[in-house]
Amino acid sequence: MNTSGKSIVSGFYTSDFFNETENVNKYLHPDMELFWNARTGYLHMSREDVLTMASEASKSFDTVRCEITHLLEDGNNVTIRYTYFVKTIENPNEEVPVAHFMAIWTIKDDLMYRGYQMSQPAEEDPEAMISYQGINL
Repeated sequence: MNTSGKSIVSGFYTSDFFNETENVNKYLHPDMELFWNARTGYLHMSREDVLTMASEASKSFDTVRCEITHLLEDGNNVTIRYTYFVKTIENPNEEVPVAHFMAIWTIKDDLMYRGYQMSQPAEEDPEAMISYQGINL
């Protein structure tokens, strides 16, 4: 198929895979590994782990929206910087930022194969959010 890495990665994050879990299989390689450093510690995840996480998260969130600020491609590697915004089931009228992420993905067979990700909780302070308004796609 030979789809661009940027379109694969952005397609996954904007696909609402939390509520449409078939997108996990559509975008993630069967042998996918995600190495994730978060505030809560280190996670090493498989595609099945991502499916489980998405299914669990969908129980708490009415909607999940990804806002991408940077998307860069170099060969078969794609770097993405983004923020997740959610509306909870308990408060579906208010969208709040949950976390900021940066990830580097290696693309193999037109699928996301290896990911190296860091995240931190989002700050709602308007000054802190300014740095997430720059777009470099």
